[in-house]
Amino acid sequence: MPGASDTVSRVRGRSGILTASWLVLLTVVQVVAFFVVWRFAVGTEHGQLLDTIALTGNSIGQDRIEGIVGGVLNAVSLLSLLAATAVIGFIALIRARITLALVTVLLIVGANLSTQALKYFIERPDFDVDEAREAAGNSLPSGHTTVAASVAIALVMVLPPRVRGWGALIGAGYAAAAGVATLSAGWHRPSDAVAALLVVGAWASAASLVLLLTQRETAQVASADGNRRSAATLAIVGLALLVAAAIAIGWTDGVRSTPISEFGRRQLLIAYAGSAAGIAGTAALTTALVLVALHRVVPRHTGRGGTEPAGRGGTEPAD
Repeated sequence: MPGASDTVSRVRGRSGILTASWLVLLTVVQVVAFFVVWRFAVGTEHGQLLDTIALTGNSIGQDRIEGIVGGVLNAVSLLSLLAATAVIGFIALIRARITLALVTVLLIVGANLSTQALKYFIERPDFDVDEAREAAGNSLPSGHTTVAASVAIALVMVLPPRVRGWGALIGAGYAAAAGVATLSAGWHRPSDAVAALLVVGAWASAASLVLLLTQRETAQVASADGNRRSAATLAIVGLALLVAAAIAIGWTDGVRSTPISEFGRRQLLIAYAGSAAGIAGTAALTTALVLVALHRVVPRHTGRGGTEPAGRGGTEPAD
């Protein structure tokens, strides 16, 4: 049973409509944001140039972090994706949440298949901006970032409320590290990682909507499960990083007429660091937006006569 300090309410009714509306809006906004990033970063000379300047800056100090970057990227593979998906499904099943297991697996599979399909169908115009990589063609969205972010967010969704906040902080950090690592290794442009995070975010909010709509009418929400501090921390950090990224990108945009070969170390560092901040900020904000409504999407009180205690131990009923 919930503690005396818990405020328990039904998921349905006005609160359910508001939550569903929020998730629909969130899905649409992230899909639109993806298209904006795609059309600007891939479809315009302006966007391609900013991406290339930031990617060129990855050479600064690369030898010092090569081992760390390699370790992060080597951990993101098809085998690790399959193993992580199995673990996530298992966690949901041992909590007797069958629908949650199915939806989170669908989230991972859908996000990664979408990324591969988009990467294949998106064409990258040749503006003679990045001759060294032009033959590689389109690389948006980043597959490695999608793998890391989809696994991280799916794991947060299946975790019990008492550890969900910590899981979100760690998961956002992991997704951010993977995205920045692809930039540091020279595998992807900054927009590739940002686009991948938006793909995962859209799938996560859509998956959350499915979970909300398939709940029993008797499901209840405990306010103590909201993880407000973790969500607020991620949102504040994410917005701060995105502001820093906007400042850096704005400064780089002001000097973009300078040939890249004539950029100094400081100029390249600002562009590179700003892009890294943008990737990390997107990862943090995307995770925060999922977390803020997750206690309503995956409530502790499932409506079948049992609850999952917010403290230690306890069991919860099936979906």
